[in-house]
Amino acid sequence: MLSPSGQKKIETKLRNIYRFLYSKIEIDRYSEEITQIIKRFNKKDKKKSKLISEKTSIVICYGDSVFNSKQKYQIKGFQNFYQKKLKNYFNTVHFLPFYPSSSDSGFAVKDHYKIDSRIGKWSDISNFAKKNDVMADIVINHSSARGLWFRNFLREKKPGKDYFLTVNSKFNASKVIRPRDHELLKKINIFKKTEYLWRTFSPDQLDLNFKNPAVLLRFIKIMINLVNHGVTIFRLDAIAYLWKESGTKCINLKQTHEIIKLFRLICSFLNVKTILVTETNLPEKENLSYFGKKDEANWIYNFSLSPLLIHAFLFENSSYLSRWSKQLPSTKPGNNYLNFIASHDGIGMRPAEGILNKKSIKNLLNRLKKNGSKFSYRKIKDKSKKVYEANITVFNALKKSDTDKEGKFCFERYISAHAIMISLEGVPAVYFNSLFGTSNDEAKYIITGNNRDVNRYRWNQKVILNHLKNTKSKQSIFFKNLTNLLNIKKKQKAFHPNASRTTLNMGSKIFCFQRTSIDKKQTIMCITNLSSKAQNLLLNNKFKNWKNLINQKINILPNKKLELQPFQTIWLSN
Repeated sequence: MLSPSGQKKIETKLRNIYRFLYSKIEIDRYSEEITQIIKRFNKKDKKKSKLISEKTSIVICYGDSVFNSKQKYQIKGFQNFYQKKLKNYFNTVHFLPFYPSSSDSGFAVKDHYKIDSRIGKWSDISNFAKKNDVMADIVINHSSARGLWFRNFLREKKPGKDYFLTVNSKFNASKVIRPRDHELLKKINIFKKTEYLWRTFSPDQLDLNFKNPAVLLRFIKIMINLVNHGVTIFRLDAIAYLWKESGTKCINLKQTHEIIKLFRLICSFLNVKTILVTETNLPEKENLSYFGKKDEANWIYNFSLSPLLIHAFLFENSSYLSRWSKQLPSTKPGNNYLNFIASHDGIGMRPAEGILNKKSIKNLLNRLKKNGSKFSYRKIKDKSKKVYEANITVFNALKKSDTDKEGKFCFERYISAHAIMISLEGVPAVYFNSLFGTSNDEAKYIITGNNRDVNRYRWNQKVILNHLKNTKSKQSIFFKNLTNLLNIKKKQKAFHPNASRTTLNMGSKIFCFQRTSIDKKQTIMCITNLSSKAQNLLLNNKFKNWKNLINQKINILPNKKLELQPFQTIWLSN
């Protein structure tokens, strides 16, 4: 049961959010409702623990990433594939939004309490979650313009009444930080007055009004509904944009952080172990702020990793990557980085700001354009445009470089980039399509015109299984090598998400870091050649009996040179 002190903590968090907007009586009323939600939930028998270890790895997918036209519910296609091919390598599945949606591949949610009828039923999630950890999105910043909430908003009916953010002409939006380049505000004439609807991400994704506590309460209930169906890891989508105030940047505001603290507090009172993940595609300092004082996100996305990794491989230089890795704060138990190279979105450029200089970013974008990238833009203060993300698969991104215009070392770059991601401090998350070295989906892009669709390919179940049966196919080769890395990783104590990390300087052509297990018994040296030429390392007596975990055939000799092949990664373990 929730103690009186726990109830008081909830009340305090709510007051931190709403003290200038609502009376104590109103805040107490919402506090009591949240308390009752927690108490009702805790009456149910739920599993209580979640162990995070070196075995923790995530696969990111849509419910229909693998489809079978003969099945009524497409999520079963993925789940069957998972049982056959993935369960030995991943213990967690991040299902991207599976709700009914009007656009943006699920992120314009029409109904947060339903599952898209094409994808499946709640029982498909619940049953899968009995044996696997499930991560799901709480699309919290906005909702569909074609959903029930907005229809009710226009009619002043519940649920939906006062749910959406409107501002008047006096609102000062001149400092607003934008992730897109469309018109932010849409003029509407309703309720006998002229107001403007706020649209951070698209005309179809209308921002919700969190100054209304009923909206916050609604999303607490949505989270509880997910937990009731077995979901224990929550991705708070676009959370940084949640709160808006006139004359501010309308991003990373204090109230946003306080709302995350409230969610974290509520989770701590549930009789099931849960994890909050903040999705904040921002410059690194801002991104790191979402750890709070261990009272906000459990995990944050390591957004800077992807552009830095890709830059290092394309330009054969570890300088930026090594400098960043040395400065990246180590995590403490309870907090973790979620490491990834690819996702359903693109390669974010904002997280590279302040790490890569302007020239390096320009060179990276030019190279990615040659490799087939589209670009999504954002508006900045002077109303000019700036690249927000590069829309391209990781395979295409790493396929060719200025010094490797034919793509001779494409495979080596690709595998080593993933090897670094998998072995870094934190929890690795592999995008489903990356497992097969999937190329840009140009056909889908031509049909939809949506840049992001180049990286959202859906596989026919029969087709991908046939590819994997053919040991010489591109898909089979990439899959075998990536899953081999994951299989090795889960057996190493030094690859625990919170095992220590030390970045070592071995010159601009080598990226090297050391991981040491929490009990100090295992150390792994992760060494990658970022060059298209072989590199020699001189190993001292310390490494006399060390083994290369990736390729046991390599013999490590003391005081001898070790030759690293172009773009090769080795994991040396004591």
